[in-house]
Amino acid sequence: MARAGLTAERLTQAGAELADEIGFDRVTVSELARRFGVKVASLYSHVRNSQDLRTRIALAALEEMADRAAEALAGRAGKDALAAFADVYRDYAREHPGRYAAAQLRLDPQAAAASAGVRHAQMTRAVLRGYDLPESEQVHAVRLLGSVFHGYVSLELGGGFSHSAPDTQETWARTIDALDSLLRNWPRP
Repeated sequence: MARAGLTAERLTQAGAELADEIGFDRVTVSELARRFGVKVASLYSHVRNSQDLRTRIALAALEEMADRAAEALAGRAGKDALAAFADVYRDYAREHPGRYAAAQLRLDPQAAAASAGVRHAQMTRAVLRGYDLPESEQVHAVRLLGSVFHGYVSLELGGGFSHSAPDTQETWARTIDALDSLLRNWPRP
């Protein structure tokens, strides 16, 4: 019999909160069971194993970020859309470092196809439409933006910018300016 109140959704949410607290790499079914004060076996009727839990957390994080990005992009275009989109990723990573790490989890093809990752790609391409990039160049631009956003956030969260001036917000703004300029002047093959 399942323990009252435990559901896959509740465990996923608790796992996401745990990831923010202790780090995504340390989230396990055992650790979650300790948090709920139950035996590990009590959770197996809701999640298959730690990998299933981690995948559920990743999917939830992707969904949360996609919802934030959709709201931030509404009615925006060009540099305004680019900055709003970038800020969603940076702000989410700073507020939810464990969930952000979860969103980087490599998903199996079936989970990836059903995930909000598809929405992220669509929104990134919507931002790029404001720059009139040919479709053949968009995949390169999508990869560039993802690399810059994730790279900057990872370095910032890891303390990589804490030893020098200027403030990281100033550098972030300059990074968005540089990306905007690059996208407006995208090199043709």
